[in-house]
Amino acid sequence: MARILIIAQHEDGKLNPATAKTLKGALAFGAEGIDIAVFGSQPDPVAAEAAKLEGVARVLTIAHEDFAHATAARLAPEVQALAEGYSHILGPSTTFGKDLMPRVAALLGVNQVSDIQEVIDAHTFKRPIYAGNAIITVKAPQDQPVVATIRSASFSSAVAGDSQADIVAREPAAEDPGHTRFVKLETGGGDGPDLQTADRVVSGGRALGSKEKFELIFEFAGKLGAAVGASRAAVDAGYVPNELQVGQTGKIIAPELYFAIGISGAIQHLTGIKDAGTIVAINKDGEAPIFEIADYGLVGDLFEIVPELEKLI
Repeated sequence: MARILIIAQHEDGKLNPATAKTLKGALAFGAEGIDIAVFGSQPDPVAAEAAKLEGVARVLTIAHEDFAHATAARLAPEVQALAEGYSHILGPSTTFGKDLMPRVAALLGVNQVSDIQEVIDAHTFKRPIYAGNAIITVKAPQDQPVVATIRSASFSSAVAGDSQADIVAREPAAEDPGHTRFVKLETGGGDGPDLQTADRVVSGGRALGSKEKFELIFEFAGKLGAAVGASRAAVDAGYVPNELQVGQTGKIIAPELYFAIGISGAIQHLTGIKDAGTIVAINKDGEAPIFEIADYGLVGDLFEIVPELEKLI
């Protein structure tokens, strides 16, 4: 039977929703036990939140000042030291997981399985390839630990139950490699929800025309309580930073509501939103590919339509 270790992602003392989605994927493995590891300078509040999730056997806390702003280079040796006795080590397919888990796989001497979107059994998975146009079945060796990322957009969140798992404190077991250090964190996404886990997302494309006009998207998102995203064309044009990019080379998201404003709908962008619940497209080109997947489409000038929508909200 599988024993699974999940590396928790958290920010500002709160568990990132991607962790609960990773747990939901892990539950399909048929494991005899699932533990969640929380690294932090003060991990207890996050650990208490993780302990309430249904399906968790234990929560392991590893406290150290190094983990206040932990880099993947610092965390990976710790995860390696913690991994003994586990058959699977899992992380979310977010920026955090994509940075950390390949390092863990390298230290353990195994290949990583990326973006698991369906679990067939404990060593057989399905994942997307070719920008999501095809799904490949991957079988991992049974005599090696499986290091993998769970595609957050493909799983719902594990729910919090009435019971609480045991919380066990562990001491750090690895030294800082010393070649990487945290300097500062800069974000250009504003004060709204996290793009990768938000229930509502408003994205803008190259049709906005400039960085100044892209403020229309931020204002509309603010009215909706939504996160802001962008197409690669808008990012390449310098309207917004690349951390807001949605698509094959950006973030893969699955909000309940997605607005695509001034976005034509190139296949690379559609890959990032294919799991969204309801897609609303606004574009003056009625033949734009985005309308092929949109649940609701508005053909017209976005600079006229979006202000009208704002008034209605």
